[in-house]
Amino acid sequence: MRNELFGRAKKAVELAYNSNGSQPELIAKARNELSSAFANSTIAEQAQLHQMQDLLDSLENSIQIE
Repeated sequence: MRNELFGRAKKAVELAYNSNGSQPELIAKARNELSSAFANSTIAEQAQLHQMQDLLDSLENSIQIE
């Protein structure tokens, strides 16, 4: 069975990572999607969500440095 919330979180993270303009807003949206997806995910999906969270953290840190 496909987890729709997981798919939405993954797309939101990809969008934030690949955008050039409104990254802070997209990062915030991606964080919300990750949060929503986490409770309804399998252990394997949760591990992937943690990786996506780490990616957002590094992206956010790189924005603050610039």
